[in-house]
Amino acid sequence: MKKFILFTLLVFAQPLAAADKFSVILDWFVNPNHGPIIIARENGYFAEQGLEVDVIAPADAADPPKLVAAGKMDLAISYQPQLHLQVHEGLPLVRVGTLVATPLNCLLVVEDGPVKRIADLKGRKIAYSVAGVEEALLTAILGRHGLALSDVELVNVGWSLSPSLMSGQVAAVIGAYRNFELNQMEIEGIKGRCFYLEEEGLPAYDELIYVANSVDHDKEAIARFLAATEKATQYIVNHPEQSWKIFSSTAKELQDELNRKAWADTLPRFALRPAALDAGRYRRMERFLSEAGLVEGVKAVDALAIDVTAD
Repeated sequence: MKKFILFTLLVFAQPLAAADKFSVILDWFVNPNHGPIIIARENGYFAEQGLEVDVIAPADAADPPKLVAAGKMDLAISYQPQLHLQVHEGLPLVRVGTLVATPLNCLLVVEDGPVKRIADLKGRKIAYSVAGVEEALLTAILGRHGLALSDVELVNVGWSLSPSLMSGQVAAVIGAYRNFELNQMEIEGIKGRCFYLEEEGLPAYDELIYVANSVDHDKEAIARFLAATEKATQYIVNHPEQSWKIFSSTAKELQDELNRKAWADTLPRFALRPAALDAGRYRRMERFLSEAGLVEGVKAVDALAIDVTAD
């Protein structure tokens, strides 16, 4: 009996296996779009998967994919259209999961302002935050209405998309999110109007995706990360109010009307199966960008996106 007790004490005295360190850099400051990541961390789902996840907000919205391509981060939150452009530019990136499975981006204007239709943007200023991808999307949208990028003036305003619109600094913004900037303007008493990209000729796409280095990534660790965020998404769907309380408790700046409204608007857009790959979406977007002259040629889906859980 004494030997059994001693053996038991020795077993439980052994240190627990260290969790694998894993880094993910967000596309923006922490906001409701990142709900599954934050809930997975707060509810211990990453720990269950043997992961110690470092969640990092970028100093510049253009940095995350570049840091992953340089091997300095395990994952980055990015955008499907941006992935296509950057892979064609030669960056070693690949989509490994989906966070938000519907478009959020829109071309936003003030509802009672001078822009009633897209053709009215001629000669006016348009704000953006992410170089490259927003310009490409805007080129495609303007082209359907007889305009070229040279017909407008682009202004990089960084994080200040809706403030630049509400102040009259610009006539429109590209890259505004219908679940965030529209709510922000409503709270400020200014009604906004979105021209939805998927209604302006772009194929439906995954707004927020997880990208990894296509040459050097830990497939097994990424699969565990996605399993944790899938569990978190199910928790959010089942417990929307409790998940909001958990999410908003992580930072004082999240505890306001804007983030609460955005949280409610974002819930139905989270990918329920983050690892699952809709190959057709990547095939259609690739063809669209090629036909619009924004990329040269058409790459195979597996050069752009993979399912890390597939055998």
